[in-house]
Order: sequence, then structure tokens, then C-alpha cells
Amino acid sequence: MILSGLEILKRMNESIIIKPFDKKSLNPNSYNLSLHNELLIYEEEILDMKKNNRISKVTIPPEGLILKPGILYLGRTVEYTETRDLVPVIEGRSSLGRLGISIHLSSPYGNVGFKGYWTLEISCIQPVKIYAGVEVCQIYYHHLDGEFLPYLNGKYNGNTGIQASKLFEEF
Repeated sequence: MILSGLEILKRMNESIIIKPFDKKSLNPNSYNLSLHNELLIYEEEILDMKKNNRISKVTIPPEGLILKPGILYLGRTVEYTETRDLVPVIEGRSSLGRLGISIHLSSPYGNVGFKGYWTLEISCIQPVKIYAGVEVCQIYYHHLDGEFLPYLNGKYNGNTGIQASKLFEEF
């Protein structure tokens, strides 16, 4: 089951942490998260999953940044979140999808115990201008049945910024 917006509010600062929190971003069954002003872009034309691919940092200026098709942009949420006993799920907002922007390409499910900023896999199907601070995705919370091992030592847990792929560490 998905928590309602009122249940999210009720559990705030207990089993759910969102910082900063703004009640205006609360929806009937989710909470909107905003885009930070930093993006990462891979420098290689062909990405190798066995390597730590080079990245460069881009800052979204106040007048916006035009995203180009065929490029993967890694962004992050402004908000830091913690989830103690629920399964967090991130989905792009439909208003952005209607502009051809995908915010989270894969693995929308987070792990119980995740602490940090959400890295967003951003792409577009035609050129589109984006702005820092815009609410780009929603976080939902699902109940978890049974005992669980929390995500305490995961390679992305406790991050302080955008996380490029660390799949190379598994080889």
C-alpha cells in the first residue's frame, strides 16, 4: 500500500525525513522533490560499465539550461531524505513527461534505510529548457512486509551529492 499525503505528514521526522520540508509540496499520495542546480554529464561517448567513466559538472544558470536529446544528465534532488521502515519510490512528474523529459530512467524503488539525496537520470526526446529549483519528481512510500535488512552500507547510501554509476566496483 502507498501512504497518503496526510500519512506522510504524520510520519515526518519519525520514519520519514525530508529536509527541507515544505507542506506545499505534499500531494494526495506523494511529496514533490526539486532539482538542484548541479548536473553531471559523462565525457565518454561510449560508457563502459567496468570503468569509472569520466564526468564533468554543469551548473544550471538562473536563466535555465537547454537539455539536448541523446545525452544522459545526472542531477540530484535539493531535498535530503531518510526512510527508516518504508520503501521509497521516485517517479518523474507527469507535467515534465508531457514535455518529453524523463527524470528517473530505471530503478525507481529505493531501499529501506536509504539516507541521502536522490540521483536523477535525466533525458529528453527534444531540446527543452530546465531550471533549478523546479519540482521534478515525486517520492512515494510503500509499506514493507516482514523483517528486513536495512540499506546501511550500500555504495550510494549517505551521499552528499550526485552519484555517477559505481557498477564498476562490482567487477
